[in-house]
Amino acid sequence: MKLYNLKDNQEQVSFAQAVKQGLGKQQGLFFPKDLPSFSQAEIDALLKLDFATRSSRILSAFIGDEIPADVLAKRVNTAFAFPAPVTQVEEDISCLELFHGPTLAFKDFGGRFMAQMLSEVAGDQPVTILTATSGDTGAAVAHAFYKLDNVQVVILYPQGKISPLQEKLFCTLGENIHTVAIQDDFDACQALVKQAFDDEYLKNTMHLNSANSINISRLLAQICYYFEAVAQIPAEKRQQLVISVPSGNFGDLTAGLLAKSMGLPVKRFIAATNVNDTVPRYLDSGKWEPHRTIATLSNAMDVSQPNNWPRIEELYRRKGWLLSDLSHGAVSDETTEKTVRELAQKGYISEPHAAVAYRLLRDELQEGEYGVFLGTAHPAKFKENVERILGDTLPLPKELAERADKKLLSHLLPADFSQLRAFLLERAPK
Repeated sequence: MKLYNLKDNQEQVSFAQAVKQGLGKQQGLFFPKDLPSFSQAEIDALLKLDFATRSSRILSAFIGDEIPADVLAKRVNTAFAFPAPVTQVEEDISCLELFHGPTLAFKDFGGRFMAQMLSEVAGDQPVTILTATSGDTGAAVAHAFYKLDNVQVVILYPQGKISPLQEKLFCTLGENIHTVAIQDDFDACQALVKQAFDDEYLKNTMHLNSANSINISRLLAQICYYFEAVAQIPAEKRQQLVISVPSGNFGDLTAGLLAKSMGLPVKRFIAATNVNDTVPRYLDSGKWEPHRTIATLSNAMDVSQPNNWPRIEELYRRKGWLLSDLSHGAVSDETTEKTVRELAQKGYISEPHAAVAYRLLRDELQEGEYGVFLGTAHPAKFKENVERILGDTLPLPKELAERADKKLLSHLLPADFSQLRAFLLERAPK
């Protein structure tokens, strides 16, 4: 598999290099040189397979012979050891539930696959994973890499801007997992990570790698559950399928669009954001004008400068698609709360991120179409807000219950790169 740097097309790397490196020169994102596709007959055959077997074949189409098929299959089986069920909510709408993994969020798929791939390609070289999280990435990455040999993990997150249970899920592990609460917003955390990757001494000393959705292994993993969604939908509804994706850093939507480019029958996607609506405004006006990030109920989507957007633009350019065909919209907190209540009245308990995606799907779905919205996290991860909105008590699943009373082990730092740099160098491999 060859990938090229979107900021410097001359920089081309293998899949293994891209997994280990994370970002290219000038913080450029890697993108596949070849975009594999399947015929309709091949798609139909794939959709009859079980999740892990199908996923191995999808990933092999990208990775090629760089990782032997039997090795990749074994790694995929280890990574995707939990289901992604489609649950019907209304006659014409279902939810693809991506929260049945160990940290109850869709990022378990990408995080665990990346951990397997890094273990496969890194050998004995020590690696430091440095990543920023607006909520769910931190937990998924922390649990995926917890106690893995030769791997240290440093996770930055905005102090006070993720839910208490999200924080408990990944800031109580210790061992090789180091968590840092930054006294600013997610965009500041992301900026610090980028500064670290621009520091050649730091990057080489720490053997830095990022586990954000910018890492190609995480992105490829997420393609697989779109196929799983379609496999569970009745065949007669597949040609009229609309998928609504709650979007923050836009990795999830990028993966869905890559699935479509492979031949998966999706009529259209909806890019659903909260009031941090840089992309919807851009699609309406043609002007890229990020605003200051606003804290919302759907905090994992509180991103004003989404890292993955250049990949979407590149895919549209390569495929000859029109960005004007990408449905989009933004949802306020007030509407999000009303939607969580509306879903509960229909018998489906949801959380703010999925509610944003459902709201736009319900409002935009046309007659004859079938809609799927992504449920990216278990409602209990946002227990305080969901209970307040619904006026009811949510039981804690065991994954959260066993960490709820544990002590937070996080360090506190200002959004100052010199202090982060010193923190990292103290933990450099000896």
